[in-house]
Amino acid sequence: MTERSPGEKSVSDTSHSAIYLASAEGETGKSTIALGLLALLSATGGRIGVFRPISRTPNGENDYILELLLAHDSVGLDYADCIGVTYDQVHADPDAALATIVDRFHVVQQQCDTVLVVGSDYTDVGNPSEFSFNARVAANLACPMVLALRANGRTPQEVRGMAEHALAEISAAHATTVAVIVNRVEPGYSTATRVAMDGLGPGVWLVPEDPVLSAPTMAELADALGGTLYSGDEDLLDREALHMMVGGMTVEHVLERLEEGMVVIAPADRSDVMLALVNANMAQGFPRLAGLILNGGLKPHPMIDALVRGLNPALPIICCEQSTYETARVAAHTRGRMANQSARKIETSLALMEHHIDATELMADLNLAIPEVVTPQMFEYRLIAQAKSDRRHIVLPEGEEPRILRAAAALTARGVAQLTLLGDAARIESQLIELSLELPGVDIINPLDSELTEKFAAQYAELRKHKNVAMDRARDLMRDVSYFGTMMVHNGLVDGMVSGAIHTTAHTIRPAFEIIKTKPGVDTVSSVFFMCLADRVLTYGDCAVVPDPTAQQLADIAISSAETAGAFGIDPLVAMLSYSTGESGSGAEVDKVRTATAIIRERKPDLLVEGPIQYDAAVEPSVAVTKMPDSPVAGKATVLIFPDLNTGNNTYKAVQRSAGAIAIGPVLQGLNKPINDLSRGALVADIVNTVAITAIQAQATGMRQ
Repeated sequence: MTERSPGEKSVSDTSHSAIYLASAEGETGKSTIALGLLALLSATGGRIGVFRPISRTPNGENDYILELLLAHDSVGLDYADCIGVTYDQVHADPDAALATIVDRFHVVQQQCDTVLVVGSDYTDVGNPSEFSFNARVAANLACPMVLALRANGRTPQEVRGMAEHALAEISAAHATTVAVIVNRVEPGYSTATRVAMDGLGPGVWLVPEDPVLSAPTMAELADALGGTLYSGDEDLLDREALHMMVGGMTVEHVLERLEEGMVVIAPADRSDVMLALVNANMAQGFPRLAGLILNGGLKPHPMIDALVRGLNPALPIICCEQSTYETARVAAHTRGRMANQSARKIETSLALMEHHIDATELMADLNLAIPEVVTPQMFEYRLIAQAKSDRRHIVLPEGEEPRILRAAAALTARGVAQLTLLGDAARIESQLIELSLELPGVDIINPLDSELTEKFAAQYAELRKHKNVAMDRARDLMRDVSYFGTMMVHNGLVDGMVSGAIHTTAHTIRPAFEIIKTKPGVDTVSSVFFMCLADRVLTYGDCAVVPDPTAQQLADIAISSAETAGAFGIDPLVAMLSYSTGESGSGAEVDKVRTATAIIRERKPDLLVEGPIQYDAAVEPSVAVTKMPDSPVAGKATVLIFPDLNTGNNTYKAVQRSAGAIAIGPVLQGLNKPINDLSRGALVADIVNTVAITAIQAQATGMRQ
């Protein structure tokens, strides 16, 4: 995307923007495209909203696509405010429904910089005018359209025909198509489909079929069959059933046909099949199944039931009433949907869109106004994009932790970084199977039996000989994942390390102090948090490492924080915070901040810094006009340096909780090579962001070298 120079105003300062995503039929995978478009729009900044002009709420349930998208937008509008009308209203009076849609859309638009409008889902039977009505809505909302098409089950020529017909309908409704996304392109048809779409008019993008996106979960199969969970881990009902087989043959032939992620259907009185699959699912060398469906309305024999209960298998086993044929028919026609809790589908969707859609070209096709504000979604998207632009190698020492594995799967799928996990390979593999995750290209190293351990021990003993560290002690330390990972960074085997999900901060950073050490000219290792507010990102330092910094340390923290902010696209305007502003206050704490500010100006004369200054004067222009009217920093500060850890830590948590800000960090700074600490309560998204940050720090380190 095109970068603007600082201070350049965008068109959206005086106008709003919207884009209308529509499909001409069902099962196009529109939710995949919608989620990807929302991520692209979020990267442009501003308040990105979502609107559904026509929505069905069967049985009082919410529209799952709208719920999914609202969880990823950047406005926070209520669900009810983002719906236009129901299908019944459209059928009863299309003109009145259209008027209501226009009115409700403009209410949403006034609160957003950009709105993604997602058309209807074609769940009605015998309604050929539905697409024309979508096009009519788009025309009345003045929204350019993105057309979604399904290639699955069609020849390239048929896809071309569908596109031409849909474009003609859009044109007849006086709407405009700016892009066509052909989704679910089957393997081997990509080139032929692209050739067939040449000369269509709008820009055309192809996204391949991925079985994960259409695969139902075991929970969805159970719902479709009206089945109940007989045995197994309820959490594993979210596992996708990628393949299906009726287990009507003898056990040995059932076993030889098993595939990863398969669901097997068998009558409940086939005790041999049930026991064989339960044991195969736990055995080494066999694929891990999605589940087992026992049909026929029967229950296992009491002795078999007792045996299964005793084994306590994790494999989900569903019981249903239908015959084998009916069970297979229903299961085969159950299509998975991407709901808000579908973590694997969401990551797969984002990865597909990122890999197969050129964001810069598509955004140029959409020709949307680009606002100046920076939202949390925009900042996180830019983190991922910057990390992907020059992939670095990051080691994750806590490789057996499920959150780390989920984050590693997301990072790998999206190509953010090359990864190495530390831990026992068998345990990690078992965890991956249980979590239905794949980590292609990820190395696993166990410090307990690695050939690197002895080499690292010798190096460490040499590095710490002034502390009289013996080889036996060095060997013991190198079997610790934090020390082993730090030595990998030290030796250049990886570019950075992220740890702390199950270890303390001290356990993570102590090896770094001993081995990596600080950058030349920096005596203080400190940290920052990126505080993502609704319309901007601020840098807070230090909120995690140095308890009571001296004036010299405070200056180190400020200079490092400014450098960190600059590396992540934040123009550093540094505010040295205190309980008084300018020359008005006195006391030891104010004097410390005043001295630190003078040191910064001497060491970095080109860095814009103000201090001492109060928080309100630092960030609020109206207060700055009164308290420091001539300051180039007051009212516009982007890097806020707290006088001590107590103030910094409590302030970031107060802003995080009270203002709803997203806190990304802590990001360690001042070390020779990037090592970052996670909170022990870190979510998967936090781990993904921290790995991306570490990779970006490694990029900067590489440039310096």
